[in-house]
Amino acid sequence: MAARHNPASGRVTVRGFTVSLDGYGAGAGQSLERPLGAGGETLHGWMIPTRTFQTMVLGKTDGTTGPDNDFAARGFENVGAWILGRNMFAPVRGPWPDDRWKGWWGDEPPYHCHVFVLTHHPRAPVTMKGGTVFHFVTDGIESALRQARDAAGAKDVRIGGGVSTIRQYLQAGSIDEMHLAVSPVLLGSGEHLLSGIDLPALGFAVTEHVATAAATHIVLTKSQ
Repeated sequence: MAARHNPASGRVTVRGFTVSLDGYGAGAGQSLERPLGAGGETLHGWMIPTRTFQTMVLGKTDGTTGPDNDFAARGFENVGAWILGRNMFAPVRGPWPDDRWKGWWGDEPPYHCHVFVLTHHPRAPVTMKGGTVFHFVTDGIESALRQARDAAGAKDVRIGGGVSTIRQYLQAGSIDEMHLAVSPVLLGSGEHLLSGIDLPALGFAVTEHVATAAATHIVLTKSQ
């Protein structure tokens, strides 16, 4: 059953999620050395050089401008909370071995708000520099969305990925808008984002598309 949208709350969005030309959002075989799987790092050639990524993730002050940067920057506007799958937070599986792993992003992650991580294994919240707090949700996607909405208030909830997490929220009818960046690379295998999902049947239509040398940006919006 589709989740009802509360007009007093923000939207549930996917922003800046990159897929290969053959539809994969990550390569096969994720590991500590290859967090995006085999070939997955090639997906983000459009984002990494942008001023937004260089500033927010790497702490630098330069970077490219233009449409790619505009879409990257839009991805952080009005976001009050995030939801991540466990693979987006850590390469380890099963029970948490200890509390040392605190994400891929160093002491100050780029989120600066509450982040709800889907997992089957309990863990105490982790507070990081810059206002990021990771919460570990063990009772499913609906609980995570409810907690994220409460934390976000009138702002948007951004579903950060990975592929499995986005698919679950799409199939639950919870996502209002998606920005996908189609990268001109082929992965051949991995995690396919939209296989078996009928976007028109879910109410989505393309409302914006912009092509650059590095990606084709597509915004899909669900009719209310």
